[in-house]
Amino acid sequence: MDINLFWIGVGLAALGYFIGDGLKNFKNPKASVSDYPVLIKETELYYHLGLSREETVELLAKYPGAPKIELEGTAYFQYQHIKGWLSSHHFYKK
Repeated sequence: MDINLFWIGVGLAALGYFIGDGLKNFKNPKASVSDYPVLIKETELYYHLGLSREETVELLAKYPGAPKIELEGTAYFQYQHIKGWLSSHHFYKK
């Protein structure tokens, strides 16, 4: 009987620890940015933005100041920067 109470106590202690650890970060969950690559090639940008290739080409031609990095003639876009740039207010002004 005593050994059963020991394992119940250990289980309750572990339960308390994991619940407490989970509540520490309840209001600040970690953002899941790892699902997206850090740098996206210009030729693959349409896929990550949910646009067609033609729409992406038109967007980049209309706004050549899009945040990008050029390495050896290839344009790369940082996913978080391009999403922030697209959601900025200057696109929606008339």
